[in-house]
Amino acid sequence: MSLWTSLEPASTTVDAGSAATVQLRLRNTGDVVDEYRFVPVGEIAPYVTVEPPILRLYPGTTGTVQLTFAPPRTPDATAGPNPYAVQIIPTEHPEATTVPEGNLTITPFTEIRAELVPHTVKGRFRGRPKLAIDNVGNTTLTASITGNDNGDELSYDVHPANVQIEPGRAAFVNATLRPRRLIWFGHKQQRPYRLAVRRSGTTPLDIDGTYIQRGFLPRWLATLLTLLITLAVIFLVLWFTKAAAVTSRATPQASQPAVTALPPPPTSAPPTPSDTPSPSPTETQAEAGGGGGAPAGPKAKPKPKAKPKPDTASVAVTKLNERDPGRHVCYRAYVADIGWQHSVCDGGIAGTQNEGRSIEAVNIAVSGSRATSGNAFMETVGFPPSWSSAAEKKDLTVGTPGKALQMDQFTMSLSDGVICGNAFIERDQWLGKQCDDPGGPGNWISVGVTGKTLHLEAFQLKMDNMDGVDN
Repeated sequence: MSLWTSLEPASTTVDAGSAATVQLRLRNTGDVVDEYRFVPVGEIAPYVTVEPPILRLYPGTTGTVQLTFAPPRTPDATAGPNPYAVQIIPTEHPEATTVPEGNLTITPFTEIRAELVPHTVKGRFRGRPKLAIDNVGNTTLTASITGNDNGDELSYDVHPANVQIEPGRAAFVNATLRPRRLIWFGHKQQRPYRLAVRRSGTTPLDIDGTYIQRGFLPRWLATLLTLLITLAVIFLVLWFTKAAAVTSRATPQASQPAVTALPPPPTSAPPTPSDTPSPSPTETQAEAGGGGGAPAGPKAKPKPKAKPKPDTASVAVTKLNERDPGRHVCYRAYVADIGWQHSVCDGGIAGTQNEGRSIEAVNIAVSGSRATSGNAFMETVGFPPSWSSAAEKKDLTVGTPGKALQMDQFTMSLSDGVICGNAFIERDQWLGKQCDDPGGPGNWISVGVTGKTLHLEAFQLKMDNMDGVDN
């Protein structure tokens, strides 16, 4: 059996977000009727469709199929030449597979998004916003960041002042705003400003923000100081006025001989200190007690109030298992710009949807299974070398809460029982329910995806193949 093939053209170019077509011609040079199946292979295979997918040819006849290339306008569509191939598998002789190869060039495009976090900053001497820059193009982004305002009322310290961001990645720029003039007293003032992302040969991308400058001294303190100074002035005026009004009106008299009169003899001697009776300790206590009575004993200290238990997954699953003994799973998510959410159980949704907030860590606890273990795939880090584990009704936490690292996927397994999960990833899509296979090769589940720079935004978990995690 033999087959002749030809790609027309062998190389083509396409814009990301558009489509291009290539003709694949083939001739059955054998002596039997055969049916051929076409399978695209290579890194750009997800963007290739073959029409028709199956072609039947008689001996000596020629047929044509059309290859359509439709790369999306995303960072996944790598700019530049991308080799591709199509497997042609004969039905009669599958061992004689033919793989014609071609080349597809995807044109580069640039697209960036930037956001101030937070949009409004406050301070007396400085403000410290962050600028988040996302490269959603398919080429490396090189840009510089500068700051300005209309009245030249602020100075700007930007670090780093130049960034280089790979496709599908983000960078954070720290900015420090300092007012050129302090407000000693008075109301706070709003000072609009702008950070600009500048690229060579293109219009700068401006991001507006607001810096609220507070007074150095609050108004109530200024009022109090004014009142105290006024009172001090009034006191000094009254003091010097009174001192000036005191004058002597005594008139001089002629000196006369002084006559000294002797004091009369005492009629009785004054009592000595020993003659005065001292109060007894009992009388002293009676006077202090206001009319007598037994002395009061020590007061009983109030009992300290018990601290509320933290809202962790282990606390939630313990309470749920007390009400309904059996297999349960409770969990919560650490969401960017929000922090730890409240725990949900048995199919509840943890995280956020369509808000662009990534999950940075998850906290899980189970009942009805002796132990659970897990791991997390974080952006720029990947999977840690070892898994974390926890006993029944104990907290299992994977990820890096508060480190501003996006979680793409987490995996987990049970020592016994079945766990099912579903993931909501970036770009508004649920991946679908999947369950583990206890005792088999796939005795763990993966919630999310890796290698596609799509972060995890929400997820569901449930045990024993129950319904509720198949959005």
